[in-house]
Amino acid sequence: VLEGDVELTEEVIVDGLEHPWGLAELPDGRWLVSERPGRLRIITAEGEMSEPIEGLPEVDARDQGGLHEIVIAPDFEETRRIWWTYAEPRGNDENGTAVATGVLSEDETSLEEVERIWQQTPAWASTKHFGARIVFDEDGEHIFVGLGERSDPEPREYAQDPQSTLGKIIRINALTGEPAGAGIEGALPEIWSMGHRNIQGAAMGPDGVLWMNEHGPRGGDELNRIEPGLNYGWPVIT
Repeated sequence: VLEGDVELTEEVIVDGLEHPWGLAELPDGRWLVSERPGRLRIITAEGEMSEPIEGLPEVDARDQGGLHEIVIAPDFEETRRIWWTYAEPRGNDENGTAVATGVLSEDETSLEEVERIWQQTPAWASTKHFGARIVFDEDGEHIFVGLGERSDPEPREYAQDPQSTLGKIIRINALTGEPAGAGIEGALPEIWSMGHRNIQGAAMGPDGVLWMNEHGPRGGDELNRIEPGLNYGWPVIT
């Protein structure tokens, strides 16, 4: 019981998932749910769980890696298109966050026209702090992606490097991955803001304002009103 005698109740809709991470509501009230080991399922309001949907790319599922965010197109009923983020293996024990898109088949058993449209750079031999939330902008043609800085002391310094996408928010064309950043002088063209640690939540307000929250070190979590071109400080400031 919370202060004010507000009671909380919980109801288990479905169990048996392994590390569920992202979820997106379909137009009919069912949910797409990602599992970090690399599985994507459909869950009904009655708790029925589909078999894993085929066609996803390989993920590096060690530690905090794996399959992460899932979002659907604003016009999903017509296009059946979805997007997801995942820890992409790059060889030599390295990996990095990637963004991909595809079309859910009519029978809902597989993804078609799958294409990776963006890769985080540089790749790193780390198993932590991938991010990575996706939010559509107001025009529905571009997506914002909030990214982690890979946690370790050496890669976290890249959160302040405008030629890296570690610890950044990027904005790209949703279909092509073409950069559409804030136009920061000396920065990669997709960068919208920088100096982030590990973004784990994101939302677009009804007024068109982008909000993202990130895990901080030992209690330094942040909720930020994101503005284009700003530096949010990590790892210099938290």
